[in-house]
Amino acid sequence: MVIKESAEMYLETVHILAQKGPVHAVEIARYLNISKPSVSVAIHNLESEKYILIDQEGHISLLPKGLEIAERIYERHTVLTEFFEKIGVSPENAVADACKIEHDISDESFYKVRDLIAKLQG
Repeated sequence: MVIKESAEMYLETVHILAQKGPVHAVEIARYLNISKPSVSVAIHNLESEKYILIDQEGHISLLPKGLEIAERIYERHTVLTEFFEKIGVSPENAVADACKIEHDISDESFYKVRDLIAKLQG
């Protein structure tokens, strides 16, 4: 199934924020710098598609297929950020560029970059 880039961003954000504690829509809005109503629409769509679960207290958690996507995107983000920093890109631009590319890079290209980073470290 193909999922939109914006949905990937929401899932990745839930994954990142969940590492610090319970996730609510307001934290997602703050993290992504977008309006809470926009987040509410998106998370309810993700919930209806069974990517996330929203409990009675409004805590948002990833369901298995949402977690799989979030982990994949987060890995791409971290590897690409590291790659850009290793070739001399400033940390700020490395993060920004990785965020743009992580959704569109082919599996083949990503695996080659990941393998190159592993070689450089080992």
